[in-house]
Amino acid sequence: MKKRYIISFVVAIIILSVLFLWNVGAGSVDISTSDLFAILAGSGKDETFSQIVWKIRLPRILAAILLGGALSVSGFLLQSFFQNPIAGPYVLGISSGAKLVVALTMIFLLEKGIMISSFGMVMAAFVGSMLVVCGIMIGYICSAITDFCVTFASDSNIVNLHNWSMGSFSGMTWENIKMIVVIVGAAVLVTFCLAKPIGAYQMGEAYARNIGVNVKVLRVTMILLSSLLSACVTAFAGPISFVGIAAVSYTHLTLP
Repeated sequence: MKKRYIISFVVAIIILSVLFLWNVGAGSVDISTSDLFAILAGSGKDETFSQIVWKIRLPRILAAILLGGALSVSGFLLQSFFQNPIAGPYVLGISSGAKLVVALTMIFLLEKGIMISSFGMVMAAFVGSMLVVCGIMIGYICSAITDFCVTFASDSNIVNLHNWSMGSFSGMTWENIKMIVVIVGAAVLVTFCLAKPIGAYQMGEAYARNIGVNVKVLRVTMILLSSLLSACVTAFAGPISFVGIAAVSYTHLTLP
């Protein structure tokens, strides 16, 4: 069993590394492998290529990796909480709730000519994610309210909202990456520290209580961590639900 997990993660890391290099080098402006390694090493001679890699492509691919990992951990926490292998932020409506509050916040602030910060986006998404942990129906209701509000908002003020709501990693900056690293890193670290209590909880509530796990505190902590991770993803990348389903499914297959 342990050997299978090691092989799975090694293969995943190799595929991720290949896709990372391909993503950074490919695009409307193709960059050769030799030039790419030179740029990453800080010895690139072409300033244009360096700007494309460091200011556009690297933030995007790093955001995709970090937020994809956040989705998988969020899905794992929800699967453990509900004892359901298909549980996830989108299925339970958490992503829709986060999308609703972010949309309303953006519309309100943009109407007043105020730009929302990265931290503000995350907090708005977190508030929305905490409003909805009730299922698919609530998620559809939140999506309907969001679409209704966007319909009557000023077109000139919702360009960014429209692009964000479609789900995208474009426009990522190093400031966004720093915020993502702090939030996702802290949440994942806490999750790893709770690995043993979560493992015991997966064996059943009675078993967890018998070995001294405070089940109520653990359940609340898992929901808060999952909501924070899914809120971070929604705030920066939009409601990328189908990617979330894939990440959750992969986590369920690889984690014990």
